[in-house]
Amino acid sequence: MRGSQEELIRDCVFIELMNEPISSESFLKWSTHPVKKKTLVSILVILFLFFIWILVYLTTQSLFFTVLSVIILLGSLSSFFLPTHYELDEKKIKIKYFLATREKNWSMFRSFYADKNGVLLSPFEKPSRLENFRGIYIRFNQNKDQVVDFVKSKMQK
Repeated sequence: MRGSQEELIRDCVFIELMNEPISSESFLKWSTHPVKKKTLVSILVILFLFFIWILVYLTTQSLFFTVLSVIILLGSLSSFFLPTHYELDEKKIKIKYFLATREKNWSMFRSFYADKNGVLLSPFEKPSRLENFRGIYIRFNQNKDQVVDFVKSKMQK
């Protein structure tokens, strides 16, 4: 019972501070929402999408294909338009998207590469062309140092 009470308190704090990273020595939790962070890019992406949808309608003269293109494009860009929640703990990485959740154990990853926007966790020891497909990319939200330090501590074990 004690564990569930601590989880409830932790989740309540997370809801109150949705955009602020929460961390402890063995736990890190935050969310990212790129559409809010990059206003100019967001406007350009939305304008480009409307241009594509108009082009699809004018080319096909079909409302069905236009709606289908809207669904496909918004679905493929959902991680840009909708918030993504990250949880890193001692045993696993959990990423919650709009309709899906991914959980991976730390033991699956052999290396990592940090850049200015996030960190790529790779299942390969050396750089490989497949790591973009088999790895996981974790975006930062003003918590680069915390995330990189946490990942380093897990990779050294």
